[in-house]
Amino acid sequence: MSDLLIEPDELSELLAADDPEARPVVLDVRWALGVGREANHAEYLAGHIPGAAFLDLETGLSAEPAADGSGGRHPMPRLADAQAAFRSVGVTDVRPVVVYDGANSVAAARAWWLLEYYGKDDVRVLNGGYQAWVSAGLPTETESPETEPGDIVLTPGGRRLVDADGIEHYLDRHQVIDARPADRFRGENEVIDPVAGHIPGALSIPAVKNVDASGRFLPPDDLETRFTALGVRPDKRTAVYCGSGVQACHMALAMEVAEIGVYDPAVYMGSWSDWITDPDRPVATGA
Repeated sequence: MSDLLIEPDELSELLAADDPEARPVVLDVRWALGVGREANHAEYLAGHIPGAAFLDLETGLSAEPAADGSGGRHPMPRLADAQAAFRSVGVTDVRPVVVYDGANSVAAARAWWLLEYYGKDDVRVLNGGYQAWVSAGLPTETESPETEPGDIVLTPGGRRLVDADGIEHYLDRHQVIDARPADRFRGENEVIDPVAGHIPGALSIPAVKNVDASGRFLPPDDLETRFTALGVRPDKRTAVYCGSGVQACHMALAMEVAEIGVYDPAVYMGSWSDWITDPDRPVATGA
């Protein structure tokens, strides 16, 4: 678990390390669905971990959505664009990285997964996010730090990425998890995407319930129990999707924390918002 998550006190100690290369680059990925960059950045300016740089999920961790919706609402960023975004906030080939958001790590997990996919080693998520940092009584600041550009060189392939065809393969031979809230899986209360429902054969395991009320991840044993109780087979490979590839990264992180499964979970970055762009793809509703 310590390889993936970090607690506020440990992060505080690392930021005070004598060796500059041991001090992590800290990225604030404050984000909420439907809220623009300015509002997210304003929340960052209201208070953040000292030295943390703000990274916008919509522009730094996503490509521009296609006119026809293919690729989803938060498409996978191109390598060159992702490299430029991470360099702009100081990510290097040498220093470790810690990412966080407001509390539940949904947005932070997207940054974690992309950095891992593009080959960056030593990336951890602050357990409980900014809320946990404040609750620990640790210092905050409101000024934007002067960030020295990083020199990270990204190489794709560090994590499993699948498209719609890949999801069909996983449905045939392995297992697929839908990480959206259960009501959206059932096709109820769909206010985001134009088609309601889910990919037939997928398991419903809402990612937001991987954390407790304070936003901290459940203990690994509790996560493993939750997943198996909801139908996950530890002996099978797993692919994960959500609405647009954000909560899917959170589910992938939670499965890694739980150490469940024989391979790292594959993420369908286009997710439901990409799946429904082809009317020939099947859609199911209900439990």
